[in-house]
Amino acid sequence: GYTPGSIRTFIDKVGLTKVDSVIDMSLLEFYIREELNKEADRVMVVLNPLKVVITNWPADKVEDFEVENNPEKPERGSRTMPFSRELYIERTDFLEDAPRKFFRLAPGREVRCKGAFAIRCEDVVKDPETGEVRELHCTYDPDTRSGADVSGRKIKGTIHWVSAAQALDVEVRQYDRLFSVEDPVAQAKKEEKDFLDYFNPDSLQVIAAAKAEPGLKGMAVADRVQFMRKGYFNVDIASSPDKLVFNQIVGLRDSWAKRK
Repeated sequence: GYTPGSIRTFIDKVGLTKVDSVIDMSLLEFYIREELNKEADRVMVVLNPLKVVITNWPADKVEDFEVENNPEKPERGSRTMPFSRELYIERTDFLEDAPRKFFRLAPGREVRCKGAFAIRCEDVVKDPETGEVRELHCTYDPDTRSGADVSGRKIKGTIHWVSAAQALDVEVRQYDRLFSVEDPVAQAKKEEKDFLDYFNPDSLQVIAAAKAEPGLKGMAVADRVQFMRKGYFNVDIASSPDKLVFNQIVGLRDSWAKRK
């Protein structure tokens, strides 16, 4: 998924030297992130879905909302997304016992669905055996329509979502550093270990059934997009007409720097 332009910029900025040196991978990631921020359309894909039922929304009603493709390039226009009684949101966007500064969904709290309405969590449905949250029952406020909000309330949190009935099942492959330390060979010598001891078991995570907005259908191999709030991805050659497969190019932020 790395573009020729990002690699050329990386080489230009690093420059030439007669001395052997190691350049941090995060620098290359910075340049691909900078390029794709301008070029990649934003789309909504829910990686770890949690069902939301909007109890005061008619069961058979589907309304299309206009969502911008790329705020960095208004000329890229917009697309429509269906909004219905049942949605999927990220499981991490809900906490049953949320701290005061958690600005996403929690019992009795509200959050804005990007490009649509604000919803409030009214009830939590759990699996009777495991206690795991199975779905949320919420209500929407018609006065909070995005772009025409007349509620007078300031809603701090905004999350991405997809309509359950129209959502596409897609596979998502997320990549992390192959090793858990910056220089596994040097670390192994220092600690008298095998460099394979520092292999990162979480360097590849495959999400087999992520939920994507229906507008992604028909994307071609190598097409690049930004999954809102997640990172940049491209369509893998393993995709089929029945199911898209996405590879992560780079995350929105450098998470490696925080771990070092």
